[in-house]
Amino acid sequence: MSETLVDRYDALLIDLDGTVYRGSEAVPGAAEAVAAARSKGIGIRYVTNNASRSPQAVADHLVELGFDTSVDEVSTSAQAGASMLAERLPKRATVLVLGTKALEAEVLKRGLIPTNEAQGATAVLQGLSMDLGWRELAEAAVAIRNGALWVACNVDATLPTERGLLPGNGSLVAALKTATGQEPLVAGKPATPLLQQAAKELQANRPLVIGDRLDTDILGAVNAGMDSLLVLTGVSTAEEAQALPEDQRPTYVGADLSVLHRLP
Repeated sequence: MSETLVDRYDALLIDLDGTVYRGSEAVPGAAEAVAAARSKGIGIRYVTNNASRSPQAVADHLVELGFDTSVDEVSTSAQAGASMLAERLPKRATVLVLGTKALEAEVLKRGLIPTNEAQGATAVLQGLSMDLGWRELAEAAVAIRNGALWVACNVDATLPTERGLLPGNGSLVAALKTATGQEPLVAGKPATPLLQQAAKELQANRPLVIGDRLDTDILGAVNAGMDSLLVLTGVSTAEEAQALPEDQRPTYVGADLSVLHRLP
């Protein structure tokens, strides 16, 4: 039997938005491609920079769209960001959370105390929330200026949806950078903690990172020393990939996830 692309790897670290679905719509053929990889014994982990939903909510959404998955196959930048803080702070340290209740829950799981006020906050954890406003950003700015450790779950400038590209967490991170003159630590892609944590949990020796964005998914793979596949179902194009320096290009480019089961 001829070797296909997926046969070269022991795990797939798969992005969500723009890769397996776009908003409330599954990318055609994505569920079947992932199922075929799983049937070969390949480890599957959905690795998302989106910090606004819980891992269970992400898994439920995938199931609704036809993916046979469970919460154990989901890794979010909220989990990675909260873990980064837990490694650096004492138990029951107070963390100002910019984000959803799902992000607060990840903070609580690690023995830290979430707050929405700058006073007493030893850290700021920032993830996307559609309801985030000026007052919340102002509290975070005060805390950061007072020396709080700042971790951004991700720095995606935009969020792909069925309506097109909308402001992402990185746009709001940029506002705080401007207001404070500080730079956050970053948990999600293109930083390495999220990808490295997912690969470690799968005990993967040769993972393949799959995504639709050169500036997060593919650059994250480059930074982590992992091979990558750019799929053309979301943000970035093949022409943009080709224009990059050779050491920053994806290992492979394909129209969609079905390329996993073809000869490279």
